Amino acid sequence: MDKLCLQQHVLERLTEDLLQAEQAARAAHETATHEENIAENKYDTLGLEAAYLAAGQARRADAIRQAMFNWRQFRPLPYDASKGIQLGALVCLVGADDQQQQLFLGPDGGSMKLFSGAQLVQVISSEAPLGRAMLGKGEGDEVSIQVAAIRQQFEVLRVH
Repeated sequence: MDKLCLQQHVLERLTEDLLQAEQAARAAHETATHEENIAENKYDTLGLEAAYLAAGQARRADAIRQAMFNWRQFRPLPYDASKGIQLGALVCLVGADDQQQQLFLGPDGGSMKLFSGAQLVQVISSEAPLGRAMLGKGEGDEVSIQVAAIRQQFEVLRVH
């Protein structure tokens, strides 16, 4: 799997997300400022609610722009076994159920599932619990995370 190709897929998905967030912000802003939504009494809050929604969508768009900036600056390095798993690693984990999963450890803001050919790849950040748990590990090491009351354990099969 090509890390640069995965990075490009992440940027394409973030671009789509940004367009949707900007469109939602515009629609909410138009609703908030439309003359029919001027409050007639203290219980008439449609315009106020739309203004809050527009502000939230604008913040979401800003977060996506920052994620896009981070992903554009990101340069995945080849795996160095002496350092273990680092940002940019493409990792194959196997769980207790013998199910394998491919993970691409990238900058914040790119949490998503992508297909690389027929292979499903989960993109996670080093700030995600599983991402943090993998840092510094190598092939054959165990990785475990606590999810609510359940402890999940994985083995690192391969790292690229």
